[in-house]
Amino acid sequence: MNLLWLQSGGCGGCTMSLLCHDAGDVTGTLRAGGIELLWHPSLSEQTGAEALELLEACAEGRHALDILCIEGALLRGPAGSGRFHMLAGTGRPMIDWARRLAARARHVVAVGSCAAFGGMTSSGANPTDACGLQYDGEQAGGLLGADWRAPDGLPVINVAGCPTHPGWVVETLLGLAAGAFTAAELDALGRPRFYADKLVHHGCSRNEFYEFKASAAELSQLGCLMENLGCKGTQAHADCNTRLWNGAGSCPEGGFTCIACTAPGFEEPGHPFHQTPKLAGIPIGLPADMPKAWFVALAALSKSATPRRVRENAHADHPVVPPAVPRGGNGR
Repeated sequence: MNLLWLQSGGCGGCTMSLLCHDAGDVTGTLRAGGIELLWHPSLSEQTGAEALELLEACAEGRHALDILCIEGALLRGPAGSGRFHMLAGTGRPMIDWARRLAARARHVVAVGSCAAFGGMTSSGANPTDACGLQYDGEQAGGLLGADWRAPDGLPVINVAGCPTHPGWVVETLLGLAAGAFTAAELDALGRPRFYADKLVHHGCSRNEFYEFKASAAELSQLGCLMENLGCKGTQAHADCNTRLWNGAGSCPEGGFTCIACTAPGFEEPGHPFHQTPKLAGIPIGLPADMPKAWFVALAALSKSATPRRVRENAHADHPVVPPAVPRGGNGR
C-alpha cells in the first residue's frame, strides 16, 4: 500500500513523536507491514518539481494512493479561499490538495488532534478558520463534510492526540494494510478504539492517591492531580499510562496533569490547564461514568480512611513514609 503524508497548519510535533517509535526505523516497520511511504515533507528525499509531480500524479489518479495522512489543521481562511496556506510551488491552497487527494485515497487518516478536530491551531479567535478534516471542534463537518466516506465506507480515521503516540499511528496504519479496520473499530469521534476505549487513568502510578483522595497541592508533589491541579485522566480517552511514551513515561508520570489532548476542544478548557474548576468545593470534571453524588460520598469515606503514609507522601516530592512491613514479613 502506498502512503502519502502532508503537513498542514500545525507544529510538526506528531512527526517528531512518530520518530520516537519503539522500533526505531519507522519507515522500515511500515515497509515490513506492506506500506511504502511515497512522500513525507520532512522525511523524504524528493523535493521541488519531483515531489510536486508525485502529488499531481496521485491527485489525478495516475499513481495509486492507498493511505493519505494529513498532520495539522486545515486552514480555510480567508473567506473560504484557503490562501492562508498555499502549497509552495503549486499555486494551490493546501485545502484544495487535501480535497483532491482524499477523493483518490482508499483511506484518509487525520494524524493528531489538529488534523482531527482543529486542535491548538483553531484556538482563540481562529483567524485562519482552521478546522479538522471531518470535524470542526466537536461538530461533524470540517473540510470534507460529515458525510464523506472512503471507498470502504470508513470516515476519516482520527488518530487524535497532541501529539499522537507513535504506537497509535503505526498500529492504525498497519491495521489498514492488513484490512483489519472496520467501522466497529472506531469510536463515536472516529478514533481507533484500541487506544480510545481506554482512559488515561488506567495504570496511572498515582492511583493509590486517587483512591484515597490524597491530592497534591502543587505540581511537584506525588499526590493525585485531579482534585486541585486540573488532571482529566479519569475522563480522557487514551492508554498513555499502559502504553508508556518512549517506553518510560506519560504526562502524570512526569509530574504534569492530563489535559485530555485526544478530545475536541481540549485546547480551550475555559480555565488554566493546571487548575481544577470547582462548584461548592467539588471538582466539576468528575469521572464521566460515575454519578456525582456517589463520587462525593465515596470521596468523604476514602479521605477518612487514608493511611498516614499516603496522606503525607501526597504532599511531598518524594516518598517520605515507606510502606509498613507486616509482622513476620510475609503479610500473614
